[in-house]
Amino acid sequence: MQRRIEAVTLHLVEGDICDREVDAIVNAANNHLWMGGGVAGAIKRRGGEEVEREATAQGPIAIGESVVTTAGKLKAAHVIHAAVMGPDLVTNADYIRRATLSVLARANDLRLLSIAFPALGTGVGGFSLHECAHIMLDAVTQHAKSQTSLESVEFVLFGRAAYDAFADVIGQE
Repeated sequence: MQRRIEAVTLHLVEGDICDREVDAIVNAANNHLWMGGGVAGAIKRRGGEEVEREATAQGPIAIGESVVTTAGKLKAAHVIHAAVMGPDLVTNADYIRRATLSVLARANDLRLLSIAFPALGTGVGGFSLHECAHIMLDAVTQHAKSQTSLESVEFVLFGRAAYDAFADVIGQE
């Protein structure tokens, strides 16, 4: 599924974010930037230990902020680590909104053309898929209406439930 917002094409993809050939993939991180389970664990396994080493060297950061590292052995050039929770692994709508906007600002700073997001905070953080979809899609829509280098934003959703939640929200707009 795809949708155009200004000059940005939004894509929904069911799959593994580590397989995406984009300028950057986004890691749903804790603010200490340790890479344990979920999306972070998959990125560390596939990209290599150096991704975590680069990330933790920049932490801790404030919840809602983000940092950029190389992507190691992944197809993407960068990983943008979005701190959507603290070490307690608890998140909320404000953290997800701020982290999404921070990632989009970093992408602009790097003049990236393409980026792939997971559903931030919905795995280990346990946040609602539908609410996450509303928050993240609103942030991307806001960003797309401003000056941006991005041409393509992908939401790479792990599992049918996540894909369906984002598709439902896009269908409502």
